[in-house]
Amino acid sequence: MTEPGRAESAAALAQCPRLAAGDRFDFACAGCGDCCRNRRDLVLSGYDLYRIARRLGLPPRLTADAFCKQEFAPQTLLPAVVLRPNARTGNCPFFEADACTIHAARPLACALYPLGQAIDPATAAMEYYVQLPLCGARVSAQEQRTLQNYLDDAAITARAGIDARWAVVCTQLSDKLQQAGGRENPRYQPAARRIARALYFDYSIQDDFYPQFNANTQALWPLLDKML
Repeated sequence: MTEPGRAESAAALAQCPRLAAGDRFDFACAGCGDCCRNRRDLVLSGYDLYRIARRLGLPPRLTADAFCKQEFAPQTLLPAVVLRPNARTGNCPFFEADACTIHAARPLACALYPLGQAIDPATAAMEYYVQLPLCGARVSAQEQRTLQNYLDDAAITARAGIDARWAVVCTQLSDKLQQAGGRENPRYQPAARRIARALYFDYSIQDDFYPQFNANTQALWPLLDKML
């Protein structure tokens, strides 16, 4: 089974047990750091990048330049910002001395571990699943937490609305690019770069993310209509 944030096939995803809000599971983090090692494909959302940038006190673009690589996802055609592993160790660039140096601002995939999250882009409904086999320590039935407890403790519930909206907007943008001919459209590259600005880079860390995200995407649509 792959790590959180890593690509999964539809078949593998279908085999993962689903959890409802009141379901209990027997995972407890053992602090081994294995989920931070050999990370080469952890894709960030715009909100993930913003939170890391704010934690570091740097603009999002400078943060991405220093710690990430930028790609264009082959299936969605969207720009993607991926954490660039430490060149010496292959580990997450923020994993030092067996600890996360940005733990309070860690990406969603890290906060979720060992859970995964699926979002329906049509309804924004969220579904959570367990990635097996579990790492960490097993706990007794009395010590087990519910899914809702886990999400609340990891501050995932607090950001759920932003993550759902991100999934919906990204699906809409991907559809827009596909309908315009994708990579065959001669304006695809400049359009994709403009999308990257709206999703990831045109943010002030002094202001809240969500109002900026809404303003960026609202301004983006008429631009894409002209560009594509």
